[in-house]
Amino acid sequence: MKNLFVSAGLVALGAAGMSNAMADSVTVPKFWNVSATLRGFYDDNYAVSPTSKSSFGTELLPTISLHVPLKQTDLGIRYSYGLYYYEERHSNPFDQTHQVDLWLDHAFNERWHVKVTDTFAAGQDPQLTNPNTTGANATYRVNGDFISNHGEVKLSTDWSRLFSTDLTYDNSFYDYSNSGTTAGLLAPPYTITPTTLGLTHSGASGWQSLSGAPSLAGILDRVEQDVSLDLKWHILPETTAFIGYEFSWVNYTGNEPIAVVNYVHLPTLVPQSLVYKSSDRDNTTHYGYLGIEQQFTSNLSGTIRGGASYTDSYADPLFPSTSWAPYADVSLAYTYRPGSFVQLGFTHDIGATDQVQPDAAGQLTQYSESSVIYLDVNHRFTPKLSASAIGRIQYSTYQGGQASSMDETDYGLGLNVTYQINQHFSVDAGYNYDDLVTAIAGAGYTRNRVYLGLTANY
Repeated sequence: MKNLFVSAGLVALGAAGMSNAMADSVTVPKFWNVSATLRGFYDDNYAVSPTSKSSFGTELLPTISLHVPLKQTDLGIRYSYGLYYYEERHSNPFDQTHQVDLWLDHAFNERWHVKVTDTFAAGQDPQLTNPNTTGANATYRVNGDFISNHGEVKLSTDWSRLFSTDLTYDNSFYDYSNSGTTAGLLAPPYTITPTTLGLTHSGASGWQSLSGAPSLAGILDRVEQDVSLDLKWHILPETTAFIGYEFSWVNYTGNEPIAVVNYVHLPTLVPQSLVYKSSDRDNTTHYGYLGIEQQFTSNLSGTIRGGASYTDSYADPLFPSTSWAPYADVSLAYTYRPGSFVQLGFTHDIGATDQVQPDAAGQLTQYSESSVIYLDVNHRFTPKLSASAIGRIQYSTYQGGQASSMDETDYGLGLNVTYQINQHFSVDAGYNYDDLVTAIAGAGYTRNRVYLGLTANY
């Protein structure tokens, strides 16, 4: 259950891009690297809302990295800073982002290998925080800071020539400073008694309501932990089959009211209220899957992973439930010439959502179920001129709540052209398009962004 799952396909591409950058740095004959990008841009919906507000702007993106390749160990750190200025946002024209990437790759011997990665990000706009994952199901401009951290530890072991295992632990943390929603009592007062649902209310009386819409912290602050084990059989040098299990545990940490259900207790006709809290969406999920990795040729490879997930929404005080959902992760990568490749993929999974409003029966929205298809194309026309395109379509539905009868489709496209002037300087231009089509009031939007920039690299 990754971050909103909304850009799962693009997250994979972004991660691949980061891995490539790390791999490329190995060939650089120095331990450090410094770069900076200065861009001018136009954003026709910088507030990411149905009522668009447009602005020209400037962005500054400096990066410094340290890379230490050793005999059996590869380690490094990279810090990236983003400063964004919007001409038409007079009251608060600046956004800032920070991102720190750490990685450690160590081979104990020929059979035991561990890889540790961690990414910490902070900023005012989650989309700006992760520029490689353009487009999101629900993108917010936050009043204050947003921070996240994602770490992974993976232990790979070759037990024999034909059998190996991958044991992985993931930990993701999300925290929004947009917080403070409370629940208050409304007159006239009534004494609340235990209900036929077996709920006991103590020290509270009267109808209740939220003091406003639930905050981002209340509905999205959380810790996600995942542990998985893959058993792999190397059938042929180019073919590996595997079976795997993953356990996911999600704890919502906002510690705030996120919804109120008012009802009348029968047969006493006493009005009563139940206040849903952040932690009422805590859940666990079990994944089981089969898959195959195939190296068709030296430049064509693919992976198919498919199975099912079983989610237990155990913390819901009114409607604790369990549910099944299909799970899939399919990708195909083709490198058709040096510096030029195509990656096509499809994913289906469940994930966190900002939709929480209860339905008429009082049931809360617990999570979303999403299918994503993505295409990534990178083409090198000449040694100095290259272009890339990333496209994504996501279709989402919801488990429970008012949104359960609704769906939404998210379209995203990113285009970029880069020209390498010399060893140290390059220029680039690009266009990003996002369109969220949904029946949920106030959630849909369209956004277009164009930019032109200069990068210096030393």
